[in-house]
Amino acid sequence: MKTHFDELLDFPTVLHFKVMGVACDELPDLIIEELQKHTPGDYTTKITPSSKGNYHSVSIPVTVTSKYHIETIYKTLNAIEQVRYVL
Repeated sequence: MKTHFDELLDFPTVLHFKVMGVACDELPDLIIEELQKHTPGDYTTKITPSSKGNYHSVSIPVTVTSKYHIETIYKTLNAIEQVRYVL
């Protein structure tokens, strides 16, 4: 990925990732499970259902330590089958 996170952010910093995926009970657990692999810690999620209820938006703050760390999290979260977008 050709990103400029290292030029724009001072590390470590907290980023709020927004993960949009299929509405299912296990979506937040799948997201946290993947985050634990790269950034162990306690996570609090905020879940917002879509207007029709087909999708959930999961917001989660994560402490990141580098550009590489951010890119790794994006790739890992995008690899979850139920996830459609990561912002």
